[in-house]
Amino acid sequence: MSTRLQKIAEFMKEELSLILLYKIQDPALGMLTITSVKVTPDAKNAKIYISIFEKEGRDAKIEKLNSIKGYIKGQLSSRMNHLRKMPDIDFYLDDTLDYVEKMESLFKKIHEDDNKEID
Repeated sequence: MSTRLQKIAEFMKEELSLILLYKIQDPALGMLTITSVKVTPDAKNAKIYISIFEKEGRDAKIEKLNSIKGYIKGQLSSRMNHLRKMPDIDFYLDDTLDYVEKMESLFKKIHEDDNKEID
């Protein structure tokens, strides 16, 4: 990714965090974290990856964010007025932490099985 696209993605991440924190105060969304923003090489689309603390209803929360993305994009474009054209945005669930948690539990189980064989 070019330096320009990295700067756009980082700025979008910061501004989206502020928008979610101050403009969209929906308790139904719960605790959200923007983990990364990926901008396409032509800067027409941006994928926003969200980590959600609660495991229940994650898909519904992502759908909710995608349903109000027009409002979010409007708020974002007013803050990013240095761009000629604002990228379209889509929200995706970042399940990296779930994967890490699963791997840790597998390693723990393997370690416990090793200890049983030694005894």
